[in-house]
Formats: sequence, structure tokens, C-alpha cells
Amino acid sequence: MDALADLLQGVRAQGALFSKSVMTPPWALRFDHDSPLTLVTMVRGQAWIVPGAGEPLRLEAGDTALLRAPGPHTIADPVDAPISCTVLSEQLCLGPDGEPLVEEAALGLRTYGDSLDAPDLLLSGYYEVPKELSRRLFATLPPILIVPADEYQDRWGAMIEAEISCTAPGQQLVLDRLLDLALITKLRDWFALPGAKPPAWYTAMADPVVGRALRLLHNRPAHPWTVATLAENCGVSRAALARTFKSLVGVPPMTYLADWRVSLAAERLRDTDDTVDSIARRFGYSTAFALSAAFKRLRGTTPTEHRRRARGESTMKGTGPIDDSTDPRTDSVGQDPS
Repeated sequence: MDALADLLQGVRAQGALFSKSVMTPPWALRFDHDSPLTLVTMVRGQAWIVPGAGEPLRLEAGDTALLRAPGPHTIADPVDAPISCTVLSEQLCLGPDGEPLVEEAALGLRTYGDSLDAPDLLLSGYYEVPKELSRRLFATLPPILIVPADEYQDRWGAMIEAEISCTAPGQQLVLDRLLDLALITKLRDWFALPGAKPPAWYTAMADPVVGRALRLLHNRPAHPWTVATLAENCGVSRAALARTFKSLVGVPPMTYLADWRVSLAAERLRDTDDTVDSIARRFGYSTAFALSAAFKRLRGTTPTEHRRRARGESTMKGTGPIDDSTDPRTDSVGQDPS
């Protein structure tokens, strides 16, 4: 595993709302749903993405856009076209008069619009992002990013377009996995574009030393790492690793590890009923108090408080009434000995 794979592990298209819109200008599709991540591809024709706030962005044929901010956005041709359809969910689309429009607009399975031979063809898909680690990645991205057309995109668009109309068994699963593949490849493509600003750890993965150190930290977060043992595993001196790691990633190795461990623990706290003590030991802390100290330092709260707030509950199962923020002991991770 690597850092990108770890952070995308929880992002899966499940029962993907994946649709094909075939339109004749002027048209405007308004998407007003709460999906945290949307992917759109302009297979043919051209359009504008009109966000709720900010300037419109141009979509040319073959371009793919990722919209990470939930909330309404419009895709239109031309930019000031009146709203033709408002998509509220996979079950409900509204016409210009606010009345349900699903049957009237349907041109086939998952296909909506004027006619199948209309000049503009747009594919759209939506993701759930349930994992805290994945949200951590997307928080580093701009609200809208556009990846220009390329040869791969032509093949991918053709596969999606064909599968949308397919009625064979397993079609939903195929669409879900195609959408997953699209997200990973398009993120990598965007990170490589001139002027893009990927997270520091992403570019650092290409460094032979720091990249190996990051993989070690991600693969074995519970290991009792020190800068010295990490450097030994990377085949460099302690000073060289500390210097290069901070230069490329922006923080010292042990600071990065502490943040990664706390992020893993935060996700486990939200998704399971495991005790704070068992989660602490799972991710390299000797006791619940040690994890709490790191949590308090990095997030300003305790594990128990985080779990309660994340779940929106007043009483948690399996953690007990312990106040895990008062023990004076601290964990060494997060204090870089370099």
C-alpha cells in the first residue's frame, strides 16, 4: 500500500448514481443533492460548470471534472441557459416547473435528455465518502478540478457509455468499479498537470528514500518507529532522512506518523465499538491514555468525545465512562527526535 491507496481505500461507488444525459442546446442540468464527490465527463459537445459560488469553468469534449464540494451546481450549454432539469436523487428529477420529470426525460436505462442523437453527451457519477481518511485527502483538493481529454479518457468514456445501457447481470457492480477506476486515474492525471498542487506527501512518494519511508509508515503504523529505525530501513542516515523527509513532506517523520496514527484511530472510533484501549494498541500506543494525549494534542479533543460527536450519540458502547484526557503520561510519537 501507499499513501494514496490508503486514503482512497474507503472511497467506493456503491449503487452508483451513474447516468448519461443527451441534450440539445440550450440546456442546463442542475444537480442539487448531497453527494460529497461528483465526477462528470463531457463525452461530446461542450458545456460550462456553474458552481454555487465562483466563476464558471469550461468543459470541452473529453474533459473530466471532479467536484468535491456537496451542494448545488449546474452544468449548462450555454453558460446562461435556463434550467432544463434539476436532479435531486437517483429517483427524482424535476422539470422547469418543479414537477417530477423522470419518465418524460427517460431515453433508456440511466439515460435522460432530448434524443439519443443530440449533440451534447454528458456522463455523471457520484461517490459516497464515508471514511475519515478519504475526507482527509479530498480536503486538500480544490472544489472543482478539471482533467483535460486524453486517449485513455476516450476508451473509458466508451466503456461507461456502453455499460450504462447494458442490462446484463452484474451491471451495477461493473459501473461501480469503473467509477472507482475513473476516480483514481483522474486524480493521478490531475496531480501530474502543470500548475496542479497535489498534497506534499503525494509528490514525496516519488523520492526513493522518502517514498519508502512513507510506505513503511503506512504499512506498519503500529511498529515502534523512531527516526533512527526508519532511516536504517531506508538505507540512509538518521540526519539525512529527517532533513529530506521534512523538506519534501513538510513535517518531520514522527509528526507525520502521529497524525497518521490518530487519523486511523479516529476512523476506527467512528466505525466500530472497539474500546479506546484496543484501538490505541492497534495503532501503536501503549495505553488509552497515550492515545488520548496524542488525540488531545492534534485534535483538541479526546477519543471518547470524538466518537460521541462523530456518531451523534450521547452514550457510547464499549468504551466505558473513563475520562481519558487526564492521565499525565504522553506518547513519544509526535515529538521528532531529530
